[in-house]
Amino acid sequence: MIIRWLTGYSQSEIETMAEKTVTYAGFFENAPQMNPKRKLIKGTICGVRVEDIEEPLMQDIRYLDKLIDELAKGKAMDEILRNITDSDLFVP
Repeated sequence: MIIRWLTGYSQSEIETMAEKTVTYAGFFENAPQMNPKRKLIKGTICGVRVEDIEEPLMQDIRYLDKLIDELAKGKAMDEILRNITDSDLFVP
């Protein structure tokens, strides 16, 4: 759900990509629609504030890192996804 929320990929697209060799750059550059709410993600990952990262690809990668880190720490999914509603999910 986190990856779908962030990138706009459907579950089947993610499963298909998992079977292929895909670079991080290719994964993010070919994302159907990066969620504009990703800009609400704040905080540090690997000692770097995600909102201060200037290179767009690296910032998107670190957004995903931050979301997964929050999940691993037990944060509630609605908080992780910045209080999304069903209409916020991209479902192609």
